[in-house]
Amino acid sequence: MSDKTLSRRKFLGTATTAAGAAAAGSLAAPAVLAQSPITLKMQSSWPSSDIFQDMAAQYVERVEVMSGGRLKIDLLPAGAVVGAFQVQDACHDGVIDAAHTVPVYWYGKNKAASLFGTGPVFGADANQMIAWMYHGGGDEFYRELVQDVLGLNVVGFFAFGMPAQPLGWFKEPIESADQIQGLKYRTVGLAADLFQAMGASVAQLPGGEIVPAMERGVIDAFEFNNPTSDMRFGSQDVAKNYMLSSYHQASESFEFIFNRDRFESLDPDLQAILKHGVEAVHLANFALAMDQYSKDLDALQAEHGVNVRRTPDDVLQVQLDAWDQILPDLMEDEFFAKVVESQKQWCERVVFYTLMNSPDYKLAYQHYFPDKINF
Repeated sequence: MSDKTLSRRKFLGTATTAAGAAAAGSLAAPAVLAQSPITLKMQSSWPSSDIFQDMAAQYVERVEVMSGGRLKIDLLPAGAVVGAFQVQDACHDGVIDAAHTVPVYWYGKNKAASLFGTGPVFGADANQMIAWMYHGGGDEFYRELVQDVLGLNVVGFFAFGMPAQPLGWFKEPIESADQIQGLKYRTVGLAADLFQAMGASVAQLPGGEIVPAMERGVIDAFEFNNPTSDMRFGSQDVAKNYMLSSYHQASESFEFIFNRDRFESLDPDLQAILKHGVEAVHLANFALAMDQYSKDLDALQAEHGVNVRRTPDDVLQVQLDAWDQILPDLMEDEFFAKVVESQKQWCERVVFYTLMNSPDYKLAYQHYFPDKINF
């Protein structure tokens, strides 16, 4: 038998195998192609221009990539379907499938909602409190509040431990807690109770309504969240004194919520992608925040003439005293009390470790940049 004959037989055998594989592939392909992507409608509580909307978009991108395009999210800004404060009800009712928001926006239903982002500070930062959600029982407390106490058809997950929010924007620098007395001040959640205890008159407004309210004299001062969000909606145009550091919202995080029926109707792997995609975007959001917040704080000073100052320690102490003042009445609610006790136990152990273990980063910073800070 010649080499030519062997070569021909080998070619024919290979071609037959390839043809069989191609035929099998062609038979399987229609079943794959027939699966059109599942699209979830998600509305945020933010204007389209806010960096928070950019952070929600980071989640949308990751979900689509991790699902191989099987799951898509149609991300809408605040007001596209319902108002910024109404997204939870819209998820419950199935008007939207999902929302990107913060629990403080629905604390009017139960003040314990603020404990999942804007509650009293026992020494932990926002990332340590997200750790409480995962390992300290917070996730089950949240489920109990949303589903058992409030009876909502919603599931939710938490991401992005936000840097402590600034005290806010003022017409004059705040050098004493006495200057808070009588101020018409914008904040939300339990921070409203806190500032009322400090003598302020509080208005709770969505972010998009803050600057117009300041221009009309409805409020005298306000806080929202961070240098980037604050600058994008024009805070620097209505006030020039920006006070950083505060205990009123020192451990907030985002809430990704889903209509429970819609979520549970998805294949288990898609549910897992929605859930664990929140963990993935936690880091992406934080990295974006560190880059953009710092750039925009520089811009507020250099380009807009904003006087950036750190809140004095005696004002921070008055805030802690105010927390102590409002907590006893709140703790009369059994659910509220058990969540607070869980958080205190967590903070006592976790923050002790962190404080004992962490070097003095301020000392290192001043070593290399000696003329940058003066506190």
